[in-house]
Amino acid sequence: MPRADFYLIDKPRFREQPLLLVCELAKRAFAAELPTLVLARDAAQAEALDDLLWSFDPDDYLPHQIAGMDEDEDEAPILIAAPDTDVPARPLLINLRDAAPAGGFQRVLEVVPADPAARGPLRERWKHYQSLGFDVKKYDM
Repeated sequence: MPRADFYLIDKPRFREQPLLLVCELAKRAFAAELPTLVLARDAAQAEALDDLLWSFDPDDYLPHQIAGMDEDEDEAPILIAAPDTDVPARPLLINLRDAAPAGGFQRVLEVVPADPAARGPLRERWKHYQSLGFDVKKYDM
């Protein structure tokens, strides 16, 4: 059964830098050997995440790249895609966009902003995933 996990930004370090939570989720996926696709909101966010993944964990390199930059991107365990990039779905998606992703994935991770006023689109996605028969869960981070 496909899963949708919603991660609520709660800790101060994630409130200050929400992309740190994305790095943490990508690190867990990499440790579990799950090929991951991060759907960035825009090209600037893709680049910011790319930079942050380089410095996120000084003791551990997370192999990643931005889609459309290199020919061997299929081999990158963590692939970051801006909206104008056409990339195949992977088993695990981390969705940072307002729209629910389409495609053949088994699990999607959604990052919920700390600001309750910004959560409207996420409520819609929660209902959308439920209507598709996903197992939907929430985690406080």
